[in-house]
Amino acid sequence: MKNLGVVITDGVGFRNFILTDFIKEAKSNFDTVIIFSCLPKAVYDDLDLKCEIIELEVFNEKFQNWFFRKAKEVAHLQLNRKNNFGIQDNFNSNKTNSKSNRGYATRFIMKFTSVFHSEKWILRYNSWQQNSFKNDIITKKYEDLLKQNKITSLFFTHQRPPFIAPLIYVAEKLSLKTAAFIFSWDNLASKGRMAGNFDHYLVWSDLMKSELLFFYKSVKENQIDVVGTPQFEPFTYPNVGYNKDSLIAKFNLDSQKPIVFFTCNDSSSKNDPIYLELLASFIENNRLIKGVNLIVRTSPAEDPDRFKQIAEKYKFIKWNFPDWTIKREGHQEAWSQRVPSVQDLDDLKSLLNHCDVNINVLSTITLDAFIFDKPVINPVFGNDTNGLFDDQKFLKYKHLSVLVDSNSSDVVKNEEEYLSAINKILLGGDIKKQERKYFNILQIGKPLEGTSKRIAQTLSKL
Repeated sequence: MKNLGVVITDGVGFRNFILTDFIKEAKSNFDTVIIFSCLPKAVYDDLDLKCEIIELEVFNEKFQNWFFRKAKEVAHLQLNRKNNFGIQDNFNSNKTNSKSNRGYATRFIMKFTSVFHSEKWILRYNSWQQNSFKNDIITKKYEDLLKQNKITSLFFTHQRPPFIAPLIYVAEKLSLKTAAFIFSWDNLASKGRMAGNFDHYLVWSDLMKSELLFFYKSVKENQIDVVGTPQFEPFTYPNVGYNKDSLIAKFNLDSQKPIVFFTCNDSSSKNDPIYLELLASFIENNRLIKGVNLIVRTSPAEDPDRFKQIAEKYKFIKWNFPDWTIKREGHQEAWSQRVPSVQDLDDLKSLLNHCDVNINVLSTITLDAFIFDKPVINPVFGNDTNGLFDDQKFLKYKHLSVLVDSNSSDVVKNEEEYLSAINKILLGGDIKKQERKYFNILQIGKPLEGTSKRIAQTLSKL
């Protein structure tokens, strides 16, 4: 018997592996498929998945668990921060003057790992972290669930959340096969260590495979499979999205004007309101070469409160507030409990498909827009001298330096460049079609069609 457990950690995993054909394809390749959900079971009520869904009891880290995880992550950053600005930046974010127990512990970890941060030491920290779960009551409940359901393989749809570490420990204890899907394009080259070790790793592309081998020396090439990503697969489904007339009617647009689609990051991207208000002022003061519709999609990870003043000032802006609803309060990673609707997928695909240009601050939505062959403008005005939040530093992150080098989007660093880039595109001056195509091939690696089937078949062969 081949019984697959699928661990859904958050709303993005729900979108990627529940709102796609993955469960259907997994059921074709395994005798039994059971979803182990870190989201409330009720989020699946309107979906006809025809498989068992088990809501996992929420695991909250205790100090001992956190301490060894922190040591592992900081050691990973220590080991890899040389000549890698993104990892160095994340390493610096761990520096603290806090007088709390965790503040003192973090400073101790920073000093200790400045010496002891080899791959062997990282694996040692991971082993200590795993051992810290063995007597936890929730860990024992997880073990009972895996035994009762006779799971033979456990698939983690995200490799980083700390609350999956006890499940990894139990799977190791029971000698189950484990596989993890690498969550996003920036996770390996810029982030801290994974939540644990896995038997197999599913990556987007050959580029991501090379990053995994570089940053995780204990991982062997035969443990990695390039599968693409289901993140964009619904864009290929004919039943997702709607036509341009419907879009125009839904958002009350002028059918004679091009559509500028501005997409926001979460509040960590502090300059988003600046770039949006400047764009709105271009429109209000007739500085664009022609009239446009402006639609703004706020971040699914937060409420749109920080744009309230802009909405009140510029009544012509149309808003798309992502339909990602918080399903559980008080979770240690609150954003993870935001869950998307099918309607939100329809909206996103339609907005991307029918817009004329996308503007975003170096977000993954750049890849989404490229899929629909839309030109992208990435405004980054802030630096370390002009008083704005320094978003130009992100251009030195490895995954974004690849974007810059590809010349597939317009990276603009001041008001004049911003205005010029928008007007150039509105005048039909888009000349980056091939660059967009090649960049997406580099990042995504496999065709969008059939991604769920490819992943399910790969898992069945492990």
